[in-house]
Amino acid sequence: MARGPRLFVISGCSGGGKSTLLAELAARGWAVAPEPGREVVREETEQGGDGLPWENLTRFAELCAARAAQDHEAALSRPSATLFDRSILDAVAALERAGLPVPPAMAAELAARRYDGPVFLAPPWPELHRPDAERRLDLPAAVAEHDHLETRYPAEGYRTEPLPRLPVAERADWLEARLGALEAAA
Repeated sequence: MARGPRLFVISGCSGGGKSTLLAELAARGWAVAPEPGREVVREETEQGGDGLPWENLTRFAELCAARAAQDHEAALSRPSATLFDRSILDAVAALERAGLPVPPAMAAELAARRYDGPVFLAPPWPELHRPDAERRLDLPAAVAEHDHLETRYPAEGYRTEPLPRLPVAERADWLEARLGALEAAA
């Protein structure tokens, strides 16, 4: 039976080097879906919207989940693998960490949209972590985010693997080799 395109998630600690790694992989020719959160923050800021994590976390998470679902759908039409900077589960996990209810539509998207495993988790990396205008999490909050995702992904049936702390080119080499091994085993 023919297998469709592979969909791999890079998740984990904010400020752990995910976006930099994915930019390197995109430059090497990989299909990459950017982090929904950064896109939503930029758009909401430009439009004067309240879908910002520090203003209306539920709205922000809904917008992130919708963007992640669109990216998932677009990836299904590609002939090759796509690497995602976070997934729908990351938006759900943000609400859970805040003690907020997960809207039924988000829960339905989470159930309907599956990714391939393993999910690669960027560990906390204090030397890289820098809050900015789009990402305001301090290091302790980013570590808590990572720790929650480290248990939340397996609870949804995903196996996780930590990304090594390496310079970006070496980290990309490692991930390409790992993805090649996964493709060969499929």
